[in-house]
Amino acid sequence: MQPQNTIFLLSDQHSPTALGCYGNSVVQTPNLDRLAARGTRFSAAYCNSPICVPARAAIATGRYVHQTGYWDNSRGYEGSVPSWGHRLAREGYSVESVGKLHFRSEADPTGFDRQVVPMHIAEGGGALLGLLRDDTAELKKYREYHLEAGPGESSYTKYDRRITEEAIKWIHEKAANPSEKPWVGMLSLVCPHPPLQCPEEFYALYPPEDLDLPYLSTPGDWPEHPAFQTHRTFQGCAEPFSEDVVRRSMAAYYGLTSFLDHNIGLILKALEETGLLEDTRIIYSSDHGEADGKHGLWGKYNMYDHSVGVPLIMAGPDIPAGRVEPTPVTHVDLYQTILSSVDAPLYEDEAAMPGRSLFDVIDAPDPDRVAFSEYHAAAANSAIYMIRKGRYKFVYYVGLPNQLFDLVADPEERVDLADDPDYQGICAAYEAILRDMLDPEAIDTIARTDQQARILVNGGRQAIRNKGAFGATPPPGEKASYR
Repeated sequence: MQPQNTIFLLSDQHSPTALGCYGNSVVQTPNLDRLAARGTRFSAAYCNSPICVPARAAIATGRYVHQTGYWDNSRGYEGSVPSWGHRLAREGYSVESVGKLHFRSEADPTGFDRQVVPMHIAEGGGALLGLLRDDTAELKKYREYHLEAGPGESSYTKYDRRITEEAIKWIHEKAANPSEKPWVGMLSLVCPHPPLQCPEEFYALYPPEDLDLPYLSTPGDWPEHPAFQTHRTFQGCAEPFSEDVVRRSMAAYYGLTSFLDHNIGLILKALEETGLLEDTRIIYSSDHGEADGKHGLWGKYNMYDHSVGVPLIMAGPDIPAGRVEPTPVTHVDLYQTILSSVDAPLYEDEAAMPGRSLFDVIDAPDPDRVAFSEYHAAAANSAIYMIRKGRYKFVYYVGLPNQLFDLVADPEERVDLADDPDYQGICAAYEAILRDMLDPEAIDTIARTDQQARILVNGGRQAIRNKGAFGATPPPGEKASYR
C-alpha cells in the first residue's frame, strides 16, 4: 500500500442513524453518501465513550478511557499520553488541524504542528457540573435547546461556516506547497451538535409535521431502566416533550446534519479542484451519536447504537469502493489506521495497543471481533460498559441491571433479553469477556475517586452547583455563559 496524504474529517454528535448511506431514507446527506459509494463504510462502528471529551481523547491516543483517565468533559486531553500526532511529528510528517479539537488548551503539546481556529474545553476546566454524578444535577440549558428548536443561526453554525472556509484555504495551501512526505489534516466541524438552531434552507428540507415520531419515544413505551431515569433528570428531560417539540427537534437535527453534509461537500470540492482528491485518503467519523428522541432519550450518554454508534467511512487509494464492512470497529483503531495510511512504522508497544488498522480489517474481516465502549461521566451514577461481539450487544451497569440485545433480530434495540432465561449463558459469556479486559467495579472506583478529588479542587459540590453550567462549549472568541 502506497503512503498517501490523509484527511480525517470529524463531526460532532452525528448518529449513524441519521445518514442516507446507513439506511435513513429521510435525511439528505448526498456528499457523505457519495463518499461511502467510492469507499468502504463500516456498519458496526462505535466510539469508545459516548461523550465528547473522552471520545476525542480515545481518538487521539488510541487507548481506552480507563487506560488514560480522561473520564469526562472536565478533563481535556493535554498531551501527556502519546497521540498519533506526536508519533507522526517525530517521524517528520506534517500534522495540522482545522476546527474543533475539544482538548484542554491550544498551548498544550497535543501533537499538531498547527491548529487553525481551534475549539477547546471552556476555561481549560470544561463542564464541571457533570462531575456531580451522585447528585442528579440538572443541565437546564439542554431542555431549552429543544424548546427553542427551529430555523435560525447559532454560534455553532457560524463557526462551522468559518471552519469550512479555513479548511478550504488550508487545502489550497497544501496543494500549492507539495511535500516529499504525505501530510495529515484533521478537519473537525461542530454540527449537528446542539443548539438546535438550523439555517432556514436546511430546516425547510424537513417539515416537522411530515416526520414520524422516534420509536419508543413516549413515556408509556420508553425503557424505564434506572440509568435512563438519571439520564433524563440530568438533561432536564424527565418531563416528556410535546409532539410539536419532538418534531421540531428532529427537523432541526436532520437539518443540521444536511448542513454538515453541505460543508463536507464544499471541502471535497476543494480537494477535487486542487487535484488532491484522487491521491488523498479520507476518513469520516463523528465523536459519538445522538438519540434524537429514540427510547425517550436525547443526546448521548448511553449505549444504544444511536448514541454509542458512529458513522465511519474511508475512501481513496487502496480502499475498496462500494464496500460495507460489518466487522465491529471503534475509534481506537484510528491510531494505527492513520499511521498505516502515511506508511509510518508501527512500534512494538503500539502493536500491543487495543486498536487495529482499518486497512487490516478490510484485508482480513473478523465478524466476531469485540468492540468496547465505557462511560464514567455526566448523568451516570456508576460506570457503564458495552461489549459488542457478533450479533449481540451486552451492556454492564455497575450496581444496576444489565442489558442484552440481539442486533440482528432487533436492530433498534427494542427488546432487552437480559432477564430471559434462554439468554443467561450469553450474558455470562459476554460478562466474562468484559472481566478479561478489566475489573468493572475497580475501574468505577478509580474514576469516581479521581472525580471526587477534582470536585474538591474546584471548591466542592455546592460551589460547582452554584456556578451552574454553560451548555455547549463556546466557539473561539466567545466566553462560556453560566446559569
